[in-house]
Amino acid sequence: MSGKPGMRRDSKHRVLRRGESIRANGKYQFKYHINGKPHFVYSWRLEPTDPQPVGTKPDLSLREKEKLIGYDLDNQLDPLGKNITVNELVERYLSTKTGAKNNTKNNYGFVKNLLKKQAFGDLKISKIKTSDAKLFLIKLQQEDKKGYSTIKTVRGVLRPAFQMAVDDDVLNKNPFGFELAGVVVNDSVTREAVTKDQMRKFLKFVHDDAVYCKYYEVAYILFHTGMRISEFCGLTLSDIDLENRIINIDHQLQRSSRMEYIIESTKTNAGTRKLPMTDDVAQCFWAIIEDRETPKHERIIDGYGGFLFTDKNGYPEVAMHWEHRFKHMLNRYNEIYRVQMPKITPHVCRHTYCSNMAKAGMNPKTLQYLMGHSDIGVTLNTYTHLGLEDAEGELKRMEELENARKELGKTKGENPVSQKMFRAI
Repeated sequence: MSGKPGMRRDSKHRVLRRGESIRANGKYQFKYHINGKPHFVYSWRLEPTDPQPVGTKPDLSLREKEKLIGYDLDNQLDPLGKNITVNELVERYLSTKTGAKNNTKNNYGFVKNLLKKQAFGDLKISKIKTSDAKLFLIKLQQEDKKGYSTIKTVRGVLRPAFQMAVDDDVLNKNPFGFELAGVVVNDSVTREAVTKDQMRKFLKFVHDDAVYCKYYEVAYILFHTGMRISEFCGLTLSDIDLENRIINIDHQLQRSSRMEYIIESTKTNAGTRKLPMTDDVAQCFWAIIEDRETPKHERIIDGYGGFLFTDKNGYPEVAMHWEHRFKHMLNRYNEIYRVQMPKITPHVCRHTYCSNMAKAGMNPKTLQYLMGHSDIGVTLNTYTHLGLEDAEGELKRMEELENARKELGKTKGENPVSQKMFRAI
């Protein structure tokens, strides 16, 4: 076969296979097709045993590259897709995430910008091994001093992006398919609830302060309903049913980085709920509605109007306003009192409510509904904050309940046999 007329050979008289050729500069070329489109790979060497020409960059031989391409095609992998960078893969993945909420979009933009500043973002996805992925996250924490939550956010984009490449038959394995625990240290600070005593002292301070007293009702509501601050900011007059003592929560108010006001659905489907009000909470809402001045121009945001709090231009106030106010109130408190108050934010109010209800013995499923948690595990984590004092209080409560039952049995003339059975139970 090698003696056929017109058979192509290189300078060493080696027969070139189908698709192989030599360019004018002496470089070997291999042409192949994917979906009818021609593609090319190049090398200065035909076989692995060929010496690397002086002044050229070390590279695989043409036949080695052909073998890799053949393997990819045999396994229905896309050789071209494997050559895209991490940044290109993330861009492609995020283009599929239509309908993402505003906060999620902000997180996506943050991850994209971070990766563009990292050498890791310019790597070809086909070259990344699991160890490379782990070392990148470790670098973010140890060298770049990124927090655990930031690293979790970055991994939260990279993992599904690489999984998309696997699902598209571009890669065989997801290099980010590992658990984050054990790779980087979880140095995030848990949002701790304040104690009931701290809550009472803080609320009393706000109530009595000449400057901050106008925010008392909001602080009380947040501490006693567990609403997310974005849910509270989204409340309109029509969401407050004082007659039936019900708060309707089916949306939230956000403001984008471009200062655009956005009405979104609740964080999860479970976030859409109706909250019962206590009398005190109802009184606070009544006071807010009574003091509310009708804006000269009632702003309508995505069909919603009648927001409880608006700025001087009639636009509804957003989470940032209340976060700043809580910060100022806390700073003022700690300037006055020797015993310092821990960090209190609108979200700490929510966490405190959840903790207080758990300590009061509320059924976890009921608490899950009130908090709008989609996962009962999130609610149950609140119970991990219970300590020795809570355990002692619960045992004492159970003991009192048992004593009450015994007294009730004596009153009803319960016979000794039934008492013995009760003790056995």
